[in-house]
Amino acid sequence: QEQLVESGGGLVQSGGSLKLSCEASDRTHSIYLMGWFRQAPGKEREFVSAISWTTGEVFYAAALKPRFTISRDNTKNTAFLQMNNLKPEDTAIYYCALRNTLRKSVATSPSAYDHWGQGTPVTVSL
Repeated sequence: QEQLVESGGGLVQSGGSLKLSCEASDRTHSIYLMGWFRQAPGKEREFVSAISWTTGEVFYAAALKPRFTISRDNTKNTAFLQMNNLKPEDTAIYYCALRNTLRKSVATSPSAYDHWGQGTPVTVSL
């Protein structure tokens, strides 16, 4: 059973940075895609970023691209999300997601993913 362990969330002041990590525990299945979504209180879950595990192609929510960077370490089955110049509106639970089945999908859609982490909270204060 695939498990995703997220870390790196916390409280930061506006303008600060955080780096989230997501490690996938299952070493027996191939990873095709890993992504990050976030959900703020009272709002829908929204796409943040994703990375193809095979090609390294990256995807971003347009408004976040200038401040957020996704990367991966294939040897550790770990994806990272570097978040810079954080703003109070970035406050949310950040979820890691993974797809380990070979199928057509749209990286920005939650339905593209097979497994989800528990989420790590990010709070940005003024």
